[in-house]
Amino acid sequence: MTKLSELVQDERTARMALSMIVEPDDAVTGRLLGEVGAVEVLRLAERDDGVPGLGTVDARVWRAQFERSDAQTHSQRIVEAQRMGIGVLIPGDQDWPSALDDLGDRRPYVLWTRGASSFLARPLSEFVTITGARAATSYGEHVAGELASDLANAERVVVAGGAYGIEGAAHRTALASGGDTIAVMANGVDRPYPMGHRELLERVADLGLMVSEVPPGAAPTRHRFLARARLMAALSAATVVVEAGARSGSMAVARRAYQLGRVVGAVPGPVTSATSVGPHHLLREGTAKLVTCVSDLVDHPERRPVGGPPIGSAVPSVSSPRSDPHRAM
Repeated sequence: MTKLSELVQDERTARMALSMIVEPDDAVTGRLLGEVGAVEVLRLAERDDGVPGLGTVDARVWRAQFERSDAQTHSQRIVEAQRMGIGVLIPGDQDWPSALDDLGDRRPYVLWTRGASSFLARPLSEFVTITGARAATSYGEHVAGELASDLANAERVVVAGGAYGIEGAAHRTALASGGDTIAVMANGVDRPYPMGHRELLERVADLGLMVSEVPPGAAPTRHRFLARARLMAALSAATVVVEAGARSGSMAVARRAYQLGRVVGAVPGPVTSATSVGPHHLLREGTAKLVTCVSDLVDHPERRPVGGPPIGSAVPSVSSPRSDPHRAM
């Protein structure tokens, strides 16, 4: 039987293959990639001897991920992705977002892209993530749209996850305002999800950028949604939660951003609304600063975690084109 390491001879295609075999956010694979490179990682997976840094049992568990992989199938999938014109970025590429390097062993093995991958080469200070409830209220969608519009007018890149509710409103308004936006997906960039946002996400791919760490054809799963949170947090200098329930995935994005030393903001809402629970909790615990307009993200020094890594400059000040600082309320 042909081994994958025999078909894959360079770092780029080896990382592409790894993303088809190993689930994202695997710290062991990430550490090995940093130490020996992707081609050698595939060779280690096919051997029976020791794996650097792992005991016998842990090495067996790690190798189990590769047992059912078919070399020819993965090779064909790589060729098909290239035929479809789907882009690929790996660390060291000109457009690779260096902000993701802050994730250390948990940075993505590869990024699959559709659209303007050059967006990712822009300074960290130009990116703001907007996230929130899928079951958003009209108030929440209005606020998300106002924030996205102001960011677009200030030539910032709006980052979101393409979901219904808050994130969809952010993408939609950024595009309508002539701004730049990036959709970070938990599935392959060739199969926009959710299906109800297919047209919107296709527009994002045409006018902005759709990006994912999982390969074309991959379906969204709970783990992939959770893993995506770290990418949405790391890509931007600031993350804003507009509405969210107590257990919303948006809360994971905010907390990961805080751990990375990014600016975190939360929009207050009615105390009677379940979608206010998440933002109010972030404000109460001191993870986030109160946000009613874009300038609230940048006019006050952000709180950083004790011992948090430096990330460079914060978001430069943005002056809102509207005069009322409480317009989002």
